Amino acid sequence: MKSKASVVAIAPMMDWTDRHCRFFHRQLTRRALLYTEMVVADAVIHGQRERLLGFDAVEHAVALQLGGSDPRKLAEAARIGQDFGYDEINLNVGCPSDRVQSGTFGACLMKTPALVADCVAAMKAAVKVPVTVKCRIGVDDQDPEPALDTLADGVFAAGADALWVHARKAWLEGLSPKENRDIPPLDYQRVYRLKARLLERFIGINGGIPSVEDAVGHLDHVDGAMLGRAAYHTPGILASVDASLSGEQATAFDFAALIDTMAGYTARHIEQGGRLGHVTRHMVGLFHGLPGARRWRQILSTGATRPGAGPDVLKAAFASIDFNAEAAA
Repeated sequence: MKSKASVVAIAPMMDWTDRHCRFFHRQLTRRALLYTEMVVADAVIHGQRERLLGFDAVEHAVALQLGGSDPRKLAEAARIGQDFGYDEINLNVGCPSDRVQSGTFGACLMKTPALVADCVAAMKAAVKVPVTVKCRIGVDDQDPEPALDTLADGVFAAGADALWVHARKAWLEGLSPKENRDIPPLDYQRVYRLKARLLERFIGINGGIPSVEDAVGHLDHVDGAMLGRAAYHTPGILASVDASLSGEQATAFDFAALIDTMAGYTARHIEQGGRLGHVTRHMVGLFHGLPGARRWRQILSTGATRPGAGPDVLKAAFASIDFNAEAAA
């Protein structure tokens, strides 16, 4: 038994899921929930808000992920995010990076579940949109059974609307952030047990999910599944999300229309002072596994760095993809 409609989401990923990445991903799937990369509450309050928080309306539904550990600051940042139009505010309790640890937030907050609950309560009091939490199953020497239960019970009692769980521990000492994404073993069963105990709560799962098919498989046990690196490195897989969630027959995706849309988007970005590479760096894996994919990557990677590079580079790269060869194979 699941409490709400099933959700497939694209995980918040530092330095990757910026506004250009999200615009691109939205062209591939209308139904996936998108997340920003983590933005620190202090930066939201004191920084250049349009640069940090601005997004295209086409991205909806899109959630803002905040980092911080001060309930008052998080409440203010959440309010600002709501005013920008975000559909959800998410609190990061899972990132293991040194930068996050030095600020006493992210995964290290797993050690202070009462503080996390205070943060959630303050954010809930400040906004009308859903407030959610993304965490690990535990950190360092914590036992994931009581650690995750304690955190989950606390945030839900404080009013959290959903809990997304990266099904790995985070080791704050001894492993790099990159190693924390691979070395601690995945324990999907621990997340399933949490959902079985909290049938009326929204529990989502994240961590090492390699395909849309695998994500949908998790939905037999939890309410949501989050694609991370698979969505970023092979974004073409996102074209099957909508049909997978609806149960409808999949139709051929119109990649030519996608390229036209992205060419128009890059042209507008360049007119506003941006560079082609800001957008195309998120697109290099689009045709992974198709004939011509290597040439596509080469043209995007080299062409986007040239002075004055424009959307014609994107169209030239697309011309290298041979869909007929794929059909023949």
